[in-house]
Amino acid sequence: MTANTLSAVDVSITIIYAIAIFALAQYVSRRRPELQTSTKGYFFADNQLPWWAIGASLIAANISAEQIIGMSGSGFRIGLAVASYEWMSAATLLLVGKFALPVFFSSGILTMPGFLAQRYGPSVRYLMAIFWLAQYILINLTAILWLGGTAITTVTGMDPMLALILLGAFALSYQLSGGLKVVALTDIVQVTLLTLGGLIIVAVTLAKIGGHNSLPAVFEGAAVLMRQFPEHFKMILPKTSPYYKDLPGIAVLIGGMWIMNVSYWGFNQYIIQRALAAKSLPEAQKGMAFAAYLKLLMPLIVVVPGMAALVLAPNLERSDQAYPTMMTLLPTGCLGLVFAALVAAIVASSASKINAIATIFTMDIVKPVNPALSDKSLVMTGRISSVAALFIAIVVAKPLLGNFDQVFQFGQSLTGFFAPGVVVIFVLGMVWKPCTTPGAFAAIAAGFLASCVFYLAAYFHNHPAQGPLTGWLITHLPDMPFLNRVGWVFWISLLTCIAVSLLTDESRSGAVIDLAKIDFKTSWGFNIAAIGVVAILTALYAIFW
Repeated sequence: MTANTLSAVDVSITIIYAIAIFALAQYVSRRRPELQTSTKGYFFADNQLPWWAIGASLIAANISAEQIIGMSGSGFRIGLAVASYEWMSAATLLLVGKFALPVFFSSGILTMPGFLAQRYGPSVRYLMAIFWLAQYILINLTAILWLGGTAITTVTGMDPMLALILLGAFALSYQLSGGLKVVALTDIVQVTLLTLGGLIIVAVTLAKIGGHNSLPAVFEGAAVLMRQFPEHFKMILPKTSPYYKDLPGIAVLIGGMWIMNVSYWGFNQYIIQRALAAKSLPEAQKGMAFAAYLKLLMPLIVVVPGMAALVLAPNLERSDQAYPTMMTLLPTGCLGLVFAALVAAIVASSASKINAIATIFTMDIVKPVNPALSDKSLVMTGRISSVAALFIAIVVAKPLLGNFDQVFQFGQSLTGFFAPGVVVIFVLGMVWKPCTTPGAFAAIAAGFLASCVFYLAAYFHNHPAQGPLTGWLITHLPDMPFLNRVGWVFWISLLTCIAVSLLTDESRSGAVIDLAKIDFKTSWGFNIAAIGVVAILTALYAIFW
C-alpha cells in the first residue's frame, strides 16, 4: 500500500472546518452576550440545552483521540473485545438516566463535588474536587492532546509538540468566551463530522482489503478480516488469550467494567454537566438515550480501523499508530475529511474537559471560599483556570505518556484506582441514609489503598524481587486482571464505608436523600429507546460471543 499525505485539497477542507467551527462558536456566543457574564449561562448554558444537543455533546466529550487512537490501537492488538467499553456504556447511560439523574435534579446541585458537599459536607467536596481537577488535567486532557498530536504528526509530519499546542489553543479559543452552550452546540457539528469521517475510513480500509473500490468490497473486506483473524472477533476472551488481563472474559459483563462505566457516565462532571444543563429532567433523559444509541455505533468507528490495520499494516511498531496509519491510505479529499473529523473529536473533547475543569475550580474551590464574588468575577476565574489547565497539560503530556504503547488502557488503569471508591460514596449517599462523612472518607482511602496493594501484587508476580513484602504479596494475592481488581476493590470500599458509618455519628453528615420523594418514572419514549438498546446489545453479544 502506498501512503498518502495531506494535499492542498485536504488542507483546505481542514481549514474550512476550523473556520466554520470558530465562526459558529462566535455566533452562539454573541446571540446572548449576557450569558457570558453569569455562572448559570457560562457553565450551564442557562439550562436550555435540548435533548439532541445533550446526546451529541455527551459523545463529543467522550470520543476523542484518547478513544479513537487508543481504542483503534487496542483493536489492532486485542480485537473487537475492546468494544465492550463502548457497548456496555450504552447500557450504563440508560441506568444513569433512569436512576441517577432524578436524584441530581431533585437535589438542585450543579456539580458532582456540589452533591458530595450537600450529602457529606464541605470536606468531602474539597477532597474530590482536587482529585477530579488532577484527573482531568493530568490524565484526560494530557491523553487527548498527546494522542491527537501523535495522529497529526503521523499524517502531516508536523512536530508533535507543535501539533499538541495548536490543538489545545484551538480548543481553548473557540469555547473560552461562550462556555458550555458554545461547546454543546458546536458539538452537534463535531459529532456529525466525526461519524461521517469514521464511516469513511472504515469503508475505504475495508474496501482496500476487499480488493476494489465498491460497496460490495467493503463487505468482502470485512469477511476477509473475519476469516484471517477470527480470534479478533470474540467479545468474551478466553483465559488462554494473551490479553485476558485487559478484558477478563465474562467479567466485562458482570464485573469491574460496570464500576468503571458507572463512575464515568454517572458521577463525572464533564458528562453530567451536560445533563444538568437540560431544559428539564425528561429532556436530559432523552439526551442520555440518544447518546446510548450513538455509543452502539462507536466501535465501528473507533475499533474496526485498528483491526483493518492487521491486514493493511501488519508490522506496526506501536499499536497506537494503527488509526493514523490507516488515515494515510485514504485518497485525496477523503483524507482531508477524516483528518478534519479527527481534529474535531480532539478539540471537542478537549474543550469539554477544559470547561469542566473551569466549572469545578470556580464553583467548588473559589466560590465556597469567596462567596461574595460577583458572577462576572467567577466567570473570569473560570476563563483564567481554563488557560492554566491547558498550559499544565501541554507541559506534562510527553513526560507522562510518551513511553506508553496503549495509552487508552493506561488511562483506564489509573482511573481504576479511584473509580470504586467514587461509586461507593455516590451510590450509598443516594440510597443509604446512615452513610456518614467518615464513612465516605474511609471508602475513598480503602479503595485507593486496596488498589495499590492489588497493583503491587500484580507487578511482583510479573517482576519477581526479593523481600518479605514481595513474598507475602505473591503468596497471598493472585495476579488478577485489571477489571477483576476493580470489582474486588469496590466490595472492599463498600464494606469499609458501611462499617465506618455504623461506628460514627450520623449527625456529622450532611442532608440525607429521601428517595420516597423523588419521581423515578420515565417517559414512554425513553422506555422504548431503552428496550431497543438492550435488544441490540443482546444480539451483538450473541453474534460475537
